[in-house]
Amino acid sequence: MRSALAWALLGAGAAVQLLAVLGVVLMRDALDRLHYLGPSSVAGALIAAAIVVRESFSLIGIWALLLAAFLLFSGPVLAHVTGRAILLARREAE
Repeated sequence: MRSALAWALLGAGAAVQLLAVLGVVLMRDALDRLHYLGPSSVAGALIAAAIVVRESFSLIGIWALLLAAFLLFSGPVLAHVTGRAILLARREAE
């Protein structure tokens, strides 16, 4: 049962990540591409949840949770900084 749940979470995380990558590839503008960074963080959290379900709260499970927390907190900051840099570069070019 735990193995099936772990595989389901892993599959969901991989699917969300694949859709986020497709969104980044298919968008034309850099600012439009930034909207697909959010689902990427969710995909990391789903994959970390799959690791915790499979391995329990062992050393690797705790590291997976820490990595997911880092992705969830640093993703919006990275998107904001990147968007601001793009905006400032466009204002300079005008």
